[in-house]
Amino acid sequence: MAKVKDILARKGELVQSIALDKSALEAARIMNELRIGSLVVLRGENVIGIVTERDILRKVVAEQLEPAAVPVERIMSSPVAVCQPEMDLIEVSAIMTRQRIRHLPVVSEGRLHGIITIGDVLAHRIDQQEVTIQYLHEYLYSPPTPHGS
Repeated sequence: MAKVKDILARKGELVQSIALDKSALEAARIMNELRIGSLVVLRGENVIGIVTERDILRKVVAEQLEPAAVPVERIMSSPVAVCQPEMDLIEVSAIMTRQRIRHLPVVSEGRLHGIITIGDVLAHRIDQQEVTIQYLHEYLYSPPTPHGS
């Protein structure tokens, strides 16, 4: 069974974060520059929230607030759902679907290990299906090998 750590092994543990007192404007600029959809909000090394593009759209833009004047602390989602490296991807998919979220920080023993997205989970699933298809294709269409040779 595929695990969260399998995705992190391929993608790495780099996580973009932001401090509580930074503005929604700064969060939006970072996400835009890095072409990502979320930033983990940290207090020291502790994950205390997550701010997403959707948070900025709903809680700043739709409310016609000044992005430079709104601190991340005011718009972040907290407490934040997290997963652990040993969790299987089926369980993680269920969490994301049930809570209607697309980004899930990976935390173990109080340490942030990375972040996975629903896109990461789907890409991993597709990769596994391609491997299975290739194996079945070879099994069905490869010439038989002589026995006893």
